[in-house]
Amino acid sequence: MTTNTPTPEIEIRELDRRTSDGVDVRLLWNSQTDRVSVLVQDERSGESFEVEIDSADALAAFWHPYTYA
Repeated sequence: MTTNTPTPEIEIRELDRRTSDGVDVRLLWNSQTDRVSVLVQDERSGESFEVEIDSADALAAFWHPYTYA
């Protein structure tokens, strides 16, 4: 008899989000890897980037993502 062990899903959780002048900034945490990232999306230009950061820098990167890009 075989047992089907469910494979863990990658769990990305949004910790915080803000939007200003068409730029959306999201602070994300991956529960599987325990890594934190900041995702920035410019709705006007369509450009976006995501940067993985040290958890100690999470709030600073959330408020100043271009410094960490």
